[in-house]
Amino acid sequence: MTTAQLTEAPARGRVYWLLADCWNIVRRGLTHYQRQPVNIAWQLGFPILSVLLYGYVFGSAMQVPGGGDYKDFLMPGMFVMTMAFGFINTATVVVHDSTKGVIDRFRSMPMSSSAVVAGRGVTDLLVACAELAIMMLTALAMGWRPDGGWAFAGAFGLLLWLRFALIWVGVWLGLIVPNPEAAGGLFAVAFPLTMISSIFVAPQLMPDWLGWVAAWNPISSTAAAARDLFGTPAGHGDSWVEQHALLMSALWPLVLTAVFLPLAVRRFQRLSR
Repeated sequence: MTTAQLTEAPARGRVYWLLADCWNIVRRGLTHYQRQPVNIAWQLGFPILSVLLYGYVFGSAMQVPGGGDYKDFLMPGMFVMTMAFGFINTATVVVHDSTKGVIDRFRSMPMSSSAVVAGRGVTDLLVACAELAIMMLTALAMGWRPDGGWAFAGAFGLLLWLRFALIWVGVWLGLIVPNPEAAGGLFAVAFPLTMISSIFVAPQLMPDWLGWVAAWNPISSTAAAARDLFGTPAGHGDSWVEQHALLMSALWPLVLTAVFLPLAVRRFQRLSR
């Protein structure tokens, strides 16, 4: 056996065990959802109620700049809100595992620390796909009719790209907060984050300073880009970030991932055994 082959074999072995450990974490997470489906129902409950509330109760009083049906404007924003709120669920699961000693058990085993973090991310992405599918079926039942084809697939991908970035925010926060009750308090952060955005109202309808903050909110870029790709009213303003929503919807999650993924892995590695 040559020197190159001897060098390649251990590397291939490390990759194999990394993937195997990651899959075990994913299977564990999906098993929990399978045995407790009420968790997914709870995660979807608030967005669906918000669709009904804003779409039917307040919808007739809402305006879309440039015209268009408010429910068509609202639906992509609700998909974004579902993805944005997902980081709370991620943080809650991580802090629960941390306080119950599950993460300490993982760290005591001969497994990759990156696989633990990555496995959590893959699990949440799979759950996010199910959430989006259910939300879109609900929207179709309410009369929402998006454009199909590659644009639809692109919008779906952008929504998952945002969720992917926020997973690492949730993992990092879950390793910092002391208990599951404190993780539940993250709703106080998520709620204004989604309200001061273009999810429900176009930024140009807000006061100037608040509209500027809403326009530069990362989830506003994803919401605006999704509306464009779905072919629904977008209500774009004149600001640079709104005119380049598709570009920013790709860049913002990249920045969040570049910042919080290393922080999450480093925080996990620094936990005491």
